[in-house]
Amino acid sequence: MDISLDLLLNALVAGLLLGGFYAALTIGVSISFGILDIVNIAHPAFIILGSYVAYMLNSRLGIDPIVASIIMLPAFYALGGLVYQIYHAAFERHGQESLRGLAFFFGLLFITEVVLILAFGVDYRYVAAPYIGPSLHWGVVDLPLRMLVPCLVSLAMFIGLQIFLSSTFVGRAIMAVAQDQFALQLMGCSPARIKRIAFALSIATASIAGALLIVIQPVEPSIGREYIGRVFAICVLGGLGSLPGTLIGAMLVGVVESLTSTFYGPSWAPAVAFGFLLLTLALRPAGLLGR
Repeated sequence: MDISLDLLLNALVAGLLLGGFYAALTIGVSISFGILDIVNIAHPAFIILGSYVAYMLNSRLGIDPIVASIIMLPAFYALGGLVYQIYHAAFERHGQESLRGLAFFFGLLFITEVVLILAFGVDYRYVAAPYIGPSLHWGVVDLPLRMLVPCLVSLAMFIGLQIFLSSTFVGRAIMAVAQDQFALQLMGCSPARIKRIAFALSIATASIAGALLIVIQPVEPSIGREYIGRVFAICVLGGLGSLPGTLIGAMLVGVVESLTSTFYGPSWAPAVAFGFLLLTLALRPAGLLGR
């Protein structure tokens, strides 16, 4: 195959930008599944909910979608705390979180989708922002702002969460609750309270991820299903409980998908990306930065 250097460079850059977006989608799953061992299969539904909230504030009030997602962070944090409280009281406290808890999140996934369909229909919705459309040109490389801005926002969110988890008492308690809840109790902390805070944080990230999604592409209520397998695959690839690993895994998947789409066609991209995941796990079962 005669590969153009310009095309290769643009494919690599597009893959890195796509990986940054995937990282924003996955970070909430990395917290809930990777750290707390809660299989929140409904996380993409919360992301789509974040997209529609950004759409409403943008279309009715003219607020930038990313700014709107930041404004709605406290509401999504409270929603996450409420969902965890129900999950803990109904399933986790009775040791039934494995199968019945998974069914609970499947129910949330479909309920959220049905509510959005009843409220907005099945038409695609999009937002308006000054960075949707223009591109930056750096030599032969094109940087579409609708991909560059979400990637930069995603990196900022990752850095902020990593600093929080590694430098604050609550953050270190969140990391500890995944390793030894009894030791955490000896430190005077309630594991259920710490897990509620962590799960609420994971849902709060869905507000920003949803805004980034609707910036990149129009959305409709069922589009979240396309990302269920991908976000869990990236979480496992990076190593459960490792935010840096999640970021690296997302970048690798983005690059693999972009190169495959560019040179072989978009229909091959998911198959090659998941094949790359299986190959990596065969060589390193714990993931890239897993313990």
